[in-house]
Amino acid sequence: MKKRALGILLSTGPSSANISTAINLSGAALKASVDVYLYLIDEGVLAVDDPRLQPLRDSGLKLFACAYGAQPHGVARKDDKATYCGLVVLSNIVSSCDRFVALN
Repeated sequence: MKKRALGILLSTGPSSANISTAINLSGAALKASVDVYLYLIDEGVLAVDDPRLQPLRDSGLKLFACAYGAQPHGVARKDDKATYCGLVVLSNIVSSCDRFVALN
């Protein structure tokens, strides 16, 4: 049986309540044995350094950040906090997940 998958898109910065929503939703889904894919885009790439994401990554969260969007925001792409990629990966997440939530 195929494991369920949830995709989450976060496009707002760390000052928005959306980051807490994404973190709480990710945590609940991971506890329910759901594969979770979080894609950070636009100002959302600034959340890559949020310390609340590391425990989720340790629990299986797949974290992606838009490589193009990271540049103007000065987000370093040399670390392993996220997989930096393009919109093709986002498209694959959208098409392969059972549910997809966009937090804008």
